[in-house]
Amino acid sequence: MALYCGIDLHSNNHVIVINDENDKTVFSKRIANDISLCLKYLTPFKEQLVGVAVESTFNWYWLVDGLAEQGFKMLLVNTAAVKQYEGLKYSGDFKDAFHLAHLMRLGILPTGYIYPKEQRAVRDMLRRRMQLVQLASKQLLSIQNQIWRSSGIRVSSSQIKKKSFEVTLLRHHLKTAADTNLRIYRSIQSEIKLLEEEVEKAIEAPKQLALLQTMTGIGPILGLTILLETGTTTRFETVGDYASYCRCVQSLRESNNKKKGEGNAKSGNKYLSWAFSQAAHMAVRYEPKVKVFYDRKYQKKNGIVAIRAVAHKLARAAYYMMKNNEPFDVNKAFG
Repeated sequence: MALYCGIDLHSNNHVIVINDENDKTVFSKRIANDISLCLKYLTPFKEQLVGVAVESTFNWYWLVDGLAEQGFKMLLVNTAAVKQYEGLKYSGDFKDAFHLAHLMRLGILPTGYIYPKEQRAVRDMLRRRMQLVQLASKQLLSIQNQIWRSSGIRVSSSQIKKKSFEVTLLRHHLKTAADTNLRIYRSIQSEIKLLEEEVEKAIEAPKQLALLQTMTGIGPILGLTILLETGTTTRFETVGDYASYCRCVQSLRESNNKKKGEGNAKSGNKYLSWAFSQAAHMAVRYEPKVKVFYDRKYQKKNGIVAIRAVAHKLARAAYYMMKNNEPFDVNKAFG
């Protein structure tokens, strides 16, 4: 008899529920987050299990990887797409795990992509780099604002980035505060460099990276970010699905040509959204045809809408570049 397993995962424990073909629960237990314990209880059912469904929570790596290495078929549940029965009087962890197994049995369980373990580690390093870049930018802005506020002089970020830069326009406590920001900025920059070196050691430059770099505004780091966050293009049925995953599609609900609300604007990959936004800003500066497209959108809407429209175009272009192994053609994308 086929069995279906649902796991409701928490920060310090997880609930296992195994159902049979008639939705009858044959096993249920709450256990601590220990892979050896999980294997102890699941192994007796291994040959009959159709799959093991685990919620895509912040801490799923250890559980999914550990069970997959032992030969279990793993399903990573897209929790945002799971709809519980409306009108339920009671809901709890065991009910939630039961529901995952139930949806799997029916063949309607919404699942996500389980990113390969080896590449996932490199991808996560690039995510840390992005966080550090944003933190470094905050330090630069803090120094600029402090100098501008106190002296009326605007100092460019390129000046502050120079190794020879010193805070000479401020005195006493204000200078001490700005010097602190400057030391933090330089420390962060050294950590960013270490991460970039580690990424270069960990992964060989794939052919698709060179293709992505033919797009104006995409360099080695941004290209690797797009490649590693995308994974494989085959998991997206259409270019529209990919653009939506990159958060480049408007979140809107309409009826009778009238706006009725908005959907989940945060659904998708925030790192790809950031990457294509960065590429869009560079493309507008250095690619004439992109600038023409941007200006046309800017006149109709505003700068934010215009830059997101450019990011949308670049995301669609990147999808076809990676899928068909072809270089960037600005005429196809913005012609």
